[in-house]
Amino acid sequence: MAGFDNFNTDFYQSSYSVDDQNQGGYGYNDPYSKPYGQYDYSQPMGYSAPPGMMQPYAGQIFQPTPAFTPASTQSMYSSSFEDEPPLLEELGINFDHIWQKTLTVLHPLKAADGSIMNETDLAGPMVFCLAFGATLLLTGKIQFGYVYGISAIGCLGMYCLLNLMSMTGVSFGCVASVLGYCLLPMIILSSFGVLFSLQGMLGIILTAAIIGWCSFSASKIFISALAMDGQQLLVAYPCALLYGVFALISVF
Repeated sequence: MAGFDNFNTDFYQSSYSVDDQNQGGYGYNDPYSKPYGQYDYSQPMGYSAPPGMMQPYAGQIFQPTPAFTPASTQSMYSSSFEDEPPLLEELGINFDHIWQKTLTVLHPLKAADGSIMNETDLAGPMVFCLAFGATLLLTGKIQFGYVYGISAIGCLGMYCLLNLMSMTGVSFGCVASVLGYCLLPMIILSSFGVLFSLQGMLGIILTAAIIGWCSFSASKIFISALAMDGQQLLVAYPCALLYGVFALISVF
């Protein structure tokens, strides 16, 4: 026991007491340490950080602004739909030009408008080819393959010939459009073939007149569109050969 008493006397003595716990040794102010009724509620509660602790950042956070602000989807689609051309115009179908070209073919002596005839319009020629094949079908002749095959070969031959003869040149679509529109009188010939036979003298005269009508209309349009003055007969001859093949299909 004597050794234990000596241990207590030799132990480190400090001046710390329990009463010092109520003091803010660590910088922490406990608002609830005061007795009831002595707390000042007018002062806001807060926490004061110790001197060595990092203080919270009270500035503004940088937020980058986008360089491009896209427009709303609804406004974008609405403006694009309003600016779109009509469907028939996108397909290249203009009924006014089709009617003018048809009248030009039906009136061989009427002057052709080169600006209109120089357009690549294949809606009318496709309809006329179908009508020509349909009238042949009424006479018991299923010749749709021959009609389209001869048309393609004839358009290719005329395209090469006109590019050699003209100074400006011409597109294949323009040649196909003109030759297709000038097929309209041949539909009249095949319609007459439904009513009576074209292998007699009357049929031969009518066939020759229709061939001259088609070739004259086509050559007139080519001359006005390509500015080939004085060369109409040279252009009309290959056109007459092409439409003569269609006339043979109608007659025989």
